[in-house]
Amino acid sequence: MTYREFIKTAKISKEKLYREIYRANRDKIQVKKEATVVRNLGRIFDAALKISNEKGFQAMSMRDFSQETGLSLGALYTYFASKDELLEMILRQGRELVMRVLKTHLAAIRDPAARLETAIRLHLYLTEALQPWFYFSFMEAKSMNPVAKEKTIASELATDQLLAGILEEGQRMGVFKPRDTTLAAGVIKALLQDWYVKRWKFARRGIEVDRYADFVLAYVMSFHKANDGEAESK
Repeated sequence: MTYREFIKTAKISKEKLYREIYRANRDKIQVKKEATVVRNLGRIFDAALKISNEKGFQAMSMRDFSQETGLSLGALYTYFASKDELLEMILRQGRELVMRVLKTHLAAIRDPAARLETAIRLHLYLTEALQPWFYFSFMEAKSMNPVAKEKTIASELATDQLLAGILEEGQRMGVFKPRDTTLAAGVIKALLQDWYVKRWKFARRGIEVDRYADFVLAYVMSFHKANDGEAESK
């Protein structure tokens, strides 16, 4: 699977994320025309990213949002009652979208090596398609309120547990070498995070997501994949 193939089949985009946010929060968002909501959520999220990079999400005010988006304070309050509610909308729907895509694609794959490859590629492709959301979530985690922070930590641990589970299954089947799966999952997650947290670094070097995915997979598999003799002995 390549990034182009993934985007074509999964149809992942910021617009899809905003549409899911709207559909999951119909009871809170007072505007009922979906196209208008999707368009304005894009403006709101772009403003949140820009202002949070300059002063931090918690330091920004509703007036900052109004000035940056061009929407009046009254119009903004038809989408969310507070900054914390907006943050919860964006982060919750993003987390659900990511886990749904991962689980859907992995459900039919039984071979642990193929599952690990698919999980790594999918995560990188998702972060490429939704890089602003991933970067925002990562950078704002430290300043979130306790409830939002706990949910973000739980989401991160869920990804670690998914990777660790694949590695453990592979070890039981003799596909992977015996390694510390908890540490290994954490290291793999760090490699995945590097792609969206330090995107500028790879862009300067002309490294695209498929090349990075190939490198990470070769690196991970060289450490974990059992050779033929080891696999047969199991």
